[in-house]
Amino acid sequence: MTDPCLLIGDIGGTNARFALAHPDEPSFSNELTLASADYKTVEQAIADYLERSGSETPDAICLAAAGPVVDDRIVLTNNHWVIDGRILRQEFGLSTVQLLNDFESIAYSLHMLGENDVKTIGLVLAEPDEKREPTFGVLGPGTGLGTGGLLVREAGIYPIVGEGSHAGFAPESRMQYKVLEQLRQRFDRVSSERLISGPGLENIYWALCKIRGEPTKDITAAEIFSRVLANEDAIAVEATHLFFEVLGQVAGDLTLALGAFDGIYLAGGILKRYPDLLNASSFRSGFENKGRHRALMEKVPTLLILHPQPGLLGASYCARELFQRIAS
Repeated sequence: MTDPCLLIGDIGGTNARFALAHPDEPSFSNELTLASADYKTVEQAIADYLERSGSETPDAICLAAAGPVVDDRIVLTNNHWVIDGRILRQEFGLSTVQLLNDFESIAYSLHMLGENDVKTIGLVLAEPDEKREPTFGVLGPGTGLGTGGLLVREAGIYPIVGEGSHAGFAPESRMQYKVLEQLRQRFDRVSSERLISGPGLENIYWALCKIRGEPTKDITAAEIFSRVLANEDAIAVEATHLFFEVLGQVAGDLTLALGAFDGIYLAGGILKRYPDLLNASSFRSGFENKGRHRALMEKVPTLLILHPQPGLLGASYCARELFQRIAS
């Protein structure tokens, strides 16, 4: 008897990562990353993945994607795909399809991360309080900004799902106010995601050029970081400083909103590519600067996720749980 084929995916604004979950433990194999722009629909991408990986028609599908799950559908925030559970069931002849928000999937992975899968940012080390059932938060900038959380309780683990990145940006310094004024020329409403994401860093750079009276130009987030590392662009350095500072402020707001005093996890490729810049930045200063709750925030650990695919790891956990419920 062959093992069941459990297809999982982690779909963001730019890339779609697929793999096969193991039925016996939360893990995965046959990982493949596809560019979303190369496919009209998620169904086409899945069919191509199955062909490339030599896999059979899946017995179950569990997909995490960057957008809210509403009526068994995800309209991706920064991607042209619409993922519809009913269409997936019809297309692949399945009764078992589960859709997750991408940071819901990452939240599921938090309790499975080992010591080598995380790096402490700042001097605060995680010291679990055994008297309290822990609550964690997670956020990460990429094509957009994702947020979520995880309740670890005696009865099980429960993700907290939301769209916290679309809360309004709240400036906390004169320069941040000036940046907000500039961004209001570009957007009807300025959310945290307008600053804390790859495009958000580009928005900050554009705003600072306007403030400094410099010519504005199109420049990618990757270029901005490259200029910072080469120390050849003062505005790029200032932009990344503000980027990490605001990231800390938003992470602190998430901590207070969720009561996630057991730790905040930082996810996403941007932060993982530049851990030294993050660690040397004003991130912790922005995180801890919460007025009357500063002393409380100073005790909350912040941890950078180093695991290469936490979204797929969380999806593998969900796919395994889903299939076991059906099999029983």
